[in-house]
Amino acid sequence: MLKIGVLISGYGSNLQAIINACDRKEVAGEVVVVISDNAEAKGLERAKKHNIPGFYINPKDFENKDKFEEKVVETLNEHGVQLVCLAGFMRICGEKLLDHFRHKVINIHPSLLPSFPGLHAQKQAIDHGVKVSGTTVHFVDNGCDTGPIILQAAVPVYDDDTEATLSPRILEKEHEIYPIAVKLFAEGKLEIIGRKVYREGMDVNEKES
Repeated sequence: MLKIGVLISGYGSNLQAIINACDRKEVAGEVVVVISDNAEAKGLERAKKHNIPGFYINPKDFENKDKFEEKVVETLNEHGVQLVCLAGFMRICGEKLLDHFRHKVINIHPSLLPSFPGLHAQKQAIDHGVKVSGTTVHFVDNGCDTGPIILQAAVPVYDDDTEATLSPRILEKEHEIYPIAVKLFAEGKLEIIGRKVYREGMDVNEKES
């Protein structure tokens, strides 16, 4: 049973999607701890509702980012976490977290990376005039939304779309594919080779192409 730790900053709808998938036994895992850098994050209420330990760790209580991440890592370790899921966690992960959980930190982003990384990806897509956008689950490296891609899902962008109308359509897809990515990790079916992520069962010639 994979022990999952989730880092959040806000509403936590992707946290809820992962909890639901675990409860339905679609994922061979459980969310064992939720950590937020925002005391008012609604996701902490979600954790409490499901009897999951939830912690607010204030970055301002620490002299630098490394010290903050050391506390985050300590808390994750106390709960035996094997996979860290970022779910609306509004901070770029640093070396302390990524070195300790090497290739064990994943994130979801509301665009088809590498297009439109960073904040307000939906607005970026609208402003750029793309006809298709979507969402990406990826392993986290020390860049901003630059890690190896696990899964993507596309949604159409309509001519009259705004950030407000496009965002819910993308979010619906996020809730679908994030649990799938966690499931694949839990089953040991993901392999990183260079910048690419391969799934168990993929033809070796496809890996080499």
